[in-house]
Amino acid sequence: MHILDELEKRDLIQQTTDDDGLRKHLDNNIVTLYCGFDPTADSLHIGHLLPVLMLKRFQKAGHRPIALIGGGTGLIGDPSGRSTERSLNSPEVVKGFSEKIKEQLASILNFDQGENSAVARNNHEWLASLTFIEFLRDIGKHFSINYMLAKDSVESRLEGGLSFTEFSYMMLQSFDFLNLYEKENCTLQIGGSDQWGNITAGMELIRRKRFENNEEEAEVYGLTVPLITKSDGTKFGKTAGGAVWLDPEKTTPYEFYQFWINTDDRDVIRFIKYFTFIDFDEIAALEKELEEAPEQRIPHKRLAEEMTKLVHGEEALKQAQKITAALFSGDLTSLNAAEIEQGFKDVPSVTIENKEIGLIDLLVEANISSSKRQAREDIQNGAIYINGIRNQELTHQLTEEDRIEDKFTIIRRGKKKYFLIRF
Repeated sequence: MHILDELEKRDLIQQTTDDDGLRKHLDNNIVTLYCGFDPTADSLHIGHLLPVLMLKRFQKAGHRPIALIGGGTGLIGDPSGRSTERSLNSPEVVKGFSEKIKEQLASILNFDQGENSAVARNNHEWLASLTFIEFLRDIGKHFSINYMLAKDSVESRLEGGLSFTEFSYMMLQSFDFLNLYEKENCTLQIGGSDQWGNITAGMELIRRKRFENNEEEAEVYGLTVPLITKSDGTKFGKTAGGAVWLDPEKTTPYEFYQFWINTDDRDVIRFIKYFTFIDFDEIAALEKELEEAPEQRIPHKRLAEEMTKLVHGEEALKQAQKITAALFSGDLTSLNAAEIEQGFKDVPSVTIENKEIGLIDLLVEANISSSKRQAREDIQNGAIYINGIRNQELTHQLTEEDRIEDKFTIIRRGKKKYFLIRF
């Protein structure tokens, strides 16, 4: 299937600058394309996944992707899709963020695939050496104020205030496209739908520069992916704990797996099309499973498996599934300390110095029960579980058998209230 046909079938194309021209261009060339990622944090989050995976789809179709890290533009801040100005980070911080993002991109894209290997570039290399006068003479003169004001990313911010720093961002990104076109024969830029104005501005800059140099018109294109929305009206990629990061230190593989497995029934097939490489026959089968047995959540599990394996690898997926199964069954004795850390990252925790503490004293000291009297009632009523196993012994003293790798004990009170005890 032609790459554009596949993208259309997956509902992944919001706009193209010239659909017929791009189709022919892709048919006749190994096309170099790029997408930019500004280092605004020390990790990408799942909001970045769609454009990263678009690069991967083009690579699988035989084309050459460039992952452009905005070490230069990240010092400025893109106003697109924002109602307020970004806070500016120091050059040292942005450099550190850039290096971490490069590592994450390398784990998803194939940087060792011969003729169409993906490459990472950092626009700090060419933007940092520009002088202000150079920039105004060589780039700024090709942008009329009226042209820039008409762009959605600028127009939507004018009433609330837009600094000259942000206003100049479009020119910087346009210069990126020009630079990659001239040095790497990059002829296609992709991005989110909020990048349409920046992409078309870059194409216009290339056209003007070539006209200025009496060169024939360039064959360059732009393509955007849709803004991801959730059927329940909440923002995609956000949880009660904040953003869902690709860095396992910020969002554990278990949390990452749970995010996907908890996808709304109304969104799950759409997200499978968007984010996975599952073929259309299997997608149709999963859609049928959803219709006939929604309670089994088979598509949700498949989505969670594919995404966790893609971002964190096979072993992390197995670990996430193991933690999920243990929590579902209530038997926590099969989990090791690292899995306990993941699965109970957000539950209340307390450190206890006395490893041989009595159960009643533990319940009070950890604020699981409000008093010794309440603790006795909880134990006698069968409301207390140690590592998933009910314990009704009022005289029970915790021993090594109650500690997982001599580090943790999980106390459950009632059906859902978990507490992590650290020793």
